Amino acid sequence: MAAPMEVAVCTDSTAQLWTCVVWELHSGANLLTYRGGPAGPRGLALLNGEYLLAAQLGKNYISVWELQRKDQLQQKIMCPGPVTCVTTAPNGLYVLAGIEESIYLWEVSTGNLLVILSRHYQDVSCLKFTGDSSHFISGSKDCLALAWSLCSVLQVDPSRIPAPRHVWSHHTLPVTDVHCGIGGPLARVATASLDQTIKLWEISSGDLLLSVLFDVAIMAVTMDLAEHHMFCGGSDGSIFQVDLCAGPVQREQSFQPEQEPGKVFRGHRNQVTCLSVSTDGSVLLSGSHDESVRLWDVQSKQCMRTVTLKGPVTNAAIVLAPVAMLSSDSRPSLPLPPFNRHLLGAEHGDDPRRGGLALRLGLHRQGSEPSYLGRLEHLQAEMCSTLEKGGQDQLRVRVSELEDEVRNLRKINRDLFDFSTHIIPGPTK
Repeated sequence: MAAPMEVAVCTDSTAQLWTCVVWELHSGANLLTYRGGPAGPRGLALLNGEYLLAAQLGKNYISVWELQRKDQLQQKIMCPGPVTCVTTAPNGLYVLAGIEESIYLWEVSTGNLLVILSRHYQDVSCLKFTGDSSHFISGSKDCLALAWSLCSVLQVDPSRIPAPRHVWSHHTLPVTDVHCGIGGPLARVATASLDQTIKLWEISSGDLLLSVLFDVAIMAVTMDLAEHHMFCGGSDGSIFQVDLCAGPVQREQSFQPEQEPGKVFRGHRNQVTCLSVSTDGSVLLSGSHDESVRLWDVQSKQCMRTVTLKGPVTNAAIVLAPVAMLSSDSRPSLPLPPFNRHLLGAEHGDDPRRGGLALRLGLHRQGSEPSYLGRLEHLQAEMCSTLEKGGQDQLRVRVSELEDEVRNLRKINRDLFDFSTHIIPGPTK
C-alpha cells in the first residue's frame, strides 16, 4: 500500500489568482486551486476530509468549498461580524470561529450555533483543537490564552456561563499563534506572542513547563509530531529551533542565535506568519510576508524549494491529502446544512422548517427545569410589570443611557490597550 500523500495548502492576502492553492510537497506540482476572496490569517481549515473552509479577510462570512468542486463556491457561513480565525474539530463534528472578541461554536450535522463564548477582551487571533477534539485553545490580542473543555462548553444548564479550564495570562503582549501537541487532554500547548516569548503549557494541570525569550517578536509556532523540536517564526524572518529533549531544561531560558548558529533557518526577508512540519519531522514549511513559501530540510537547515505568491502569505500548512482531494469523482458523504447565525436555531428566528437530530447532554436533569416557552412568558410578565410601574418612556431613556455607557467603556478599553501595546516597551534582554 502506498504511503499517504502529503500536500501543502497555502493562501495569500491578495487572492489575485486563487483563494487557496494545493501542491504536492516533494515535487512542487500544483494539484488544486480554489477561487474566491482572500483568506485571513489562521483562517483556513479542512472539515471532515470533504470540505475546505476559508475565513474571508476582513469579511463577516466563511467560504466553503467541496474539495473536488473547487471552482464553484458551495456555501457561505454568514457571521455577525468580521471573522478573525477559524478551525474545525478533528472528528468533523464542530466548527469554531473567532468573531471579534467572541468564539462561536457550531454543530456540523445540524448547523446549529451551540454556544457563544465571550471571555476575551480583544479580538481572538487563533484557535486550535486537540487531536481528540476534547479541548480547544484560544489566543487573543488581550494577551490571554484560554484552554476550554468541549464537554464543559456543551453543558445543558443555560443559566451557567461556560468557563475555561485554564486561563494562561503570562504573556504581556498579544498572542499570535498556538499549537496543540498530541495526547488529547494530556497534550502540551505552545503559545507565541509579540512579547518575544514562546511558552509551553500542560493541559492536564495547566502548569507552565517552559518559557523561552527571543530577540524578536514571535509570530508563529509549531512542533514536530514526536515533540522533539519546537519551531518559532520571528518578526525578522528568522525561524528558530528549540530542542525539547536536549538534557535538563530550565523553565525560564533565553535563545541566543550567536551561540546556537545551527538552530536558525535564514532566508525569509520579512516576518514569518505560519509554520508546519511534515509527518516524519524531516521537512519544515514556512510562509512569510515576503510573499514566499519555503520548504526546509530540518537537519541541514537548507531551503529545498521556494514558491512565490502574489501577496503576504496568510496560511501555509502540510496535511495528509484526504481521499476526496485526490479523487476527481469524490463527493461528500453528507451535504453541509445551512449554519445558523443565532443561538438555538429556529427559536431565535432561523428557518423553522429545517430538520436535524440534536444531541443534548444531561437529559436526566431537564425535567426539573422550566421550558424555554415558560421562561419567555415569565420574562414578558416581568417586562410588562416594569413598564406599568416606571413608564415606557423612562425605560427607553434608561436603556439608551446604559447603551451609551457601554459604548464609551468599550472605546476606553480599546484605547488603553492600544496605548499599552504601542507605547510601553517590550521586555529587556
